[in-house]
This record gives sequence, C-alpha cells and structure tokens, in this order.
Amino acid sequence: MASSEVDQKFLGRLAKMVEPTNALLASMLFKILGLSINVAGQLVKAKKARRLDTPRSAQSLELYFHIIWLSREGLVMLEQYVLPMVGDNAELRVLAYKLRASFYHIFVQFHNNPPVSPLGIATTPEAAAAAAATMPQVAPRVDKGKGVDRGDGAGFARTSVQPTHPIEQGGPAPPPGFESQAPPPFTPEAAAAFLLPYVDYLPTAHQYFREACVLADTLLWGSHSLRLSVKTEYAAFLYECVHDQEGSRKLARDTIAEVYEASEGMDDDMFNDACELVTVLGKMMKRGLGAGGSRSGGRPSPSVTLGTSQGAESSATVVPPMPPVGMENPI
Repeated sequence: MASSEVDQKFLGRLAKMVEPTNALLASMLFKILGLSINVAGQLVKAKKARRLDTPRSAQSLELYFHIIWLSREGLVMLEQYVLPMVGDNAELRVLAYKLRASFYHIFVQFHNNPPVSPLGIATTPEAAAAAAATMPQVAPRVDKGKGVDRGDGAGFARTSVQPTHPIEQGGPAPPPGFESQAPPPFTPEAAAAFLLPYVDYLPTAHQYFREACVLADTLLWGSHSLRLSVKTEYAAFLYECVHDQEGSRKLARDTIAEVYEASEGMDDDMFNDACELVTVLGKMMKRGLGAGGSRSGGRPSPSVTLGTSQGAESSATVVPPMPPVGMENPI
C-alpha cells in the first residue's frame, strides 16, 4: 500500500529534484513521504493485531481509525497539490497515480461497505458485541428506600402521598415526531464514519489501479522498479480485495515475463529493488495453489513459455525458474 520502500525512495528523490523549481510541490511530496512512513508502521501493527485480536478491542479500533485518518489526509494532499502539478515528469506522474490507488486500497481493506477484507473494522455481530463490551457501562441505581418506587405495580403499598400530575413532571410533552428515542447501538463502522463515509470504495480503487498500470506500461520500461511496485500492489489488491486469485497470479506471471524481456539498463539501487519485487511476484504467482501447485523435484524443468493458454483447466501453472543473481540478462 502507500508504504512500500520503493515508493518512499521515489518520493524523497523526486521531492529533492523538484525543490529548486517548485517548492510547494516538493513540500507536499516530503509530507506525503513522512505520512507514508508513519502508515507503514501502523499497517504492520494492524496486521499483527488482527491475528492476535479477532474481536477487535478498543486499542485495535483506535489503531484502525488512525490508519484511516492518515490515509484520508494523504489522499487530500495528493489530489489537491500533487496531481495537478505532476506535469510531464513520467516517474512523478506514475507515482502520483499509484499512491492514489494505494490510499483507496487502504480504504477498501479497513473501511469498505460491504466489507471485503478480514482487516476491516468490526464486520460481524460477534465482533461488534465484543467491541461494545469495551464501552463503559452505567451501573444500575441502587434503591435506598428513600423514595416511592413506581416502576412496578406489584407489592405497591397504600400511602398518603398524592401522585404527581403528568404536567408537574417536567413540563409539557414534546410534539409528535420529537419524542426521545434510545441512542443507536455502538458499532465501529458508525464510529469511523466521522472520518470517512462508510461506502463501497472497491470500484473506485479498481479503476485507479487500472489507470496506474496503463500509465506505468506506457511511460516506464518493463524492469523499472516503480512499474514493478505498481504491478505488485495491484496483484495483492486483486487477490485480497477483489478475490480474483487467478487474475492475481496471471498478473504476477506476466509481469515477471516482461521483466526478463526488458533490455534497458539500470543502476545498482534500482536493480536490487527490482530483484526484491520480482521475488515477491514469484511468491504471488504461487499464492493460493497449495501443495498441489508446486512442481515436484523429480520433474525436469520445462522451458519458459509466454504464450500459455488463458483458458487452461489446470491450476498448476508452469513457472519459469528464477535465474541466479549473476545472470547474464539482469532483470
């Protein structure tokens, strides 16, 4: 999401590059960089808390609210100050479009209606009940025998005290339609709605990822680390939010094939980033296949075939072996 190390490197590099000519744009890029680093730590904590705290305690909800707030502020800065000023800088334009999709990716994961990710704020009645249990409860009033109990007619004793007239109990009754109503039950979704509307962000996020991918394919070469960052998060989005597992694996497989076909040069830093992202894409290519999706060690390694039929019935897709670091055609 809006927190990968590749994105942070390009944010700092591009902010430094445009600072002499556009101080406002550089300032916003630096702010988004700091926010991105903060979000990265919060997301790691949220994923760990999700595994340990299924019903979502008050501390977990506070963490989720913080993530939603940071993402909302980052999106506001991006749409108001960065996107209108990207100009013809190819890397900055791709990065801005990718960050916009990344912020919506966070909204889909944590605050989507209907929920599509297990990371979302309490989505089940059990989780909502557990979250409500953490709210302070009002203790019942203890009757010390000093007043007249009119709550129950059973066992009512005769008394000389005259009953109070309804008009004397606090003024006239409210007009029709304005009677006092019990407050709605506490739900984490309603509590987070003051930060961000509780709507369906999935179609918007999907559209923004498509736009970022098209832009990256048009402006950047196949082994560019920023292009690989866009494709890596899009593959994760397809798998975790859209639940298109085969589409996610195909995107990862096609991206790796495009990397090996690229012939453009790169520096050592970009080469290392590309190697790490290709490794992640290789894992995504096998994600969800289980033990049956891995090739046995006794079978010979087949040659790389890029023209694999998309309508094949078999789920065990042949994966080209990963070349060593000292390969002749690096990335």
